[in-house]
Amino acid sequence: MAWHGGKLVFVEVKTRASGEFGAPERAVDEVKQAVLLRTGHDYARRAGIEWQNVRFDIVGIVLNRPPQIEWLQDAFLADAEREYRFQPAQFAHL
Repeated sequence: MAWHGGKLVFVEVKTRASGEFGAPERAVDEVKQAVLLRTGHDYARRAGIEWQNVRFDIVGIVLNRPPQIEWLQDAFLADAEREYRFQPAQFAHL
């Protein structure tokens, strides 16, 4: 968890030894997103943080030489019907 641009950011970090089985961030499936959203919502409520000031990011790391790091900001969100979905991907390469 961190603050970035005035938002409380929950960051899920996934690491893989190689990219052989796909990008690490793909391991954050709908079930994992639901758990993160529920936990984040509870934390924000208890801390008195407005929900619109919360963001969920994913950092994917592949342990190549050199390591490949992808930072997916605003990776997923909950819409009004509480359906969980990935945002259009915009990666920040670190």
